[in-house]
Amino acid sequence: ILRDYTPSESELSAIKRQPIYFVLDEVLDTFNIGSIFRLSDALAVSKVYLCGEMEFPPSSRLHRAAVGTELWTPWEKRDTALEVVKELKAQGVLTVAIEQDLRSTPWNLLKPKFPIALVLGHETTGIKKEVLDEVDQIIELPMLGINHSFNVWGSAAVVGYSIIAKLLNS
Repeated sequence: ILRDYTPSESELSAIKRQPIYFVLDEVLDTFNIGSIFRLSDALAVSKVYLCGEMEFPPSSRLHRAAVGTELWTPWEKRDTALEVVKELKAQGVLTVAIEQDLRSTPWNLLKPKFPIALVLGHETTGIKKEVLDEVDQIIELPMLGINHSFNVWGSAAVVGYSIIAKLLNS
């Protein structure tokens, strides 16, 4: 039913947007992008920034993964993640990249302050170096098995829900 659902204006205006942003730095896979929209709707994030060369609405492939949530989740297409990170930082937003990097700290040590932006990158090449150099903090999830990477939307979900839990319990 969600795929064919269009929320009313009263439903949309009743959503209390959380002080959380997602900044996608050239995420390649439309499944990841669509799933980020679903997650963003679930967490009631303030906005999703789609940066650089990547799929964006309207897109039938993205729509299938997003099950329509891209139609009411606030989003904006931007040229680069770097410009978005700089703008958000200038507005007092804590910027946190989820990436494997020598500067990374474990995700569970993140002490979020709000508003907060989570930066997510390309499935193969990751978040661009200049973006990593600009963010306030870099965190990563532990990889205990053979595969040393985790799905983009899955990483966003783990960190996003841990942040929302802290926000709702404060």
